[in-house]
Amino acid sequence: MTLFVQARALCAAVIVAASVLVAGGAKASDYPSRPVQVLVPFAAGSASDVITRILLNKMATTMGQPFVVDDRPGAGGNSGTASAARATPDGYTLVMSTSGPLAANKALFKQLGYDPQKDLAPICLFATMPNVVVVNAKLPPKTLAELIDYAKAHPKQLNYGSVGVGSSQHLAGAYFEQLTGTELVHVPYRNISGYAPDFISGQVPLGFQLLPNVLSLIRNGDARPLAVASSKRMTALPDVPTAAEAGLQGYESSAWLALLAPANTDKAVVEKLYAAVQDAMKDPEVRALFVQEGAEPSLLGPDDLKAFIASETTKWGEIIGKLKIDPM
Repeated sequence: MTLFVQARALCAAVIVAASVLVAGGAKASDYPSRPVQVLVPFAAGSASDVITRILLNKMATTMGQPFVVDDRPGAGGNSGTASAARATPDGYTLVMSTSGPLAANKALFKQLGYDPQKDLAPICLFATMPNVVVVNAKLPPKTLAELIDYAKAHPKQLNYGSVGVGSSQHLAGAYFEQLTGTELVHVPYRNISGYAPDFISGQVPLGFQLLPNVLSLIRNGDARPLAVASSKRMTALPDVPTAAEAGLQGYESSAWLALLAPANTDKAVVEKLYAAVQDAMKDPEVRALFVQEGAEPSLLGPDDLKAFIASETTKWGEIIGKLKIDPM
């Protein structure tokens, strides 16, 4: 190849590269120019679905295009999350996923069909739902310390309910056992609606529940909240101490909600979406609606969310490993 031909080839390559950059920049600056699909890997009407819609409704106002929710429940959230991981990385298919499909499920399932840390581009974490330690109001314990003593005095006699093996309620209970040296009995339900009657009757008098699942029980006086498994008190339960305040250090367990895109999505698009979330989270009405649904408004950007997912995967992997659960 002559120097002249080499020079022409080099110029052509530069022109192509420049055109790609210009096209990419134009794409990001025009984004979004049509509706954005957001996969939610849980059932319509679930807490995560409702909270996500609150956020997206505000983002639609800011960005000038509707965000269309597509609920795809199944396999503990894996199915919908996997669909997003396989989508075209053009910014028009996103996913709201949670602590299960993005962290804990890696140790609970033999195959996810995707790698949460490689196949998805983090945009932000926008809400947390701390687990709340609740007991039947007829039980003697009035504090978390008293519950631990009571559980130790009655090994394998206290039942706690969850929506299934590997759910945040189950893992929060297992983590509690590991930290306190207590022995509880896990009672999984297919649907949370079956838990309340058994809780009230005293058959399953303990829970490490998300607030929406027990709020009516607390308001009716059937449940006594002893602590929240978070670093800060919940806005909706200002008088309930954190586990650390109640004497149990290191006990933090929350379901968290995050927005992500397929890997290789234009960083400028990711940044634009994150900016829209930041704007939405400043809205007092959005924050109030989150609290009303039992969630705490929270915000982690792309880099922080990436590190957080890695740390949560390690944390819950170790906890699940001690349970010796056969992967599904």
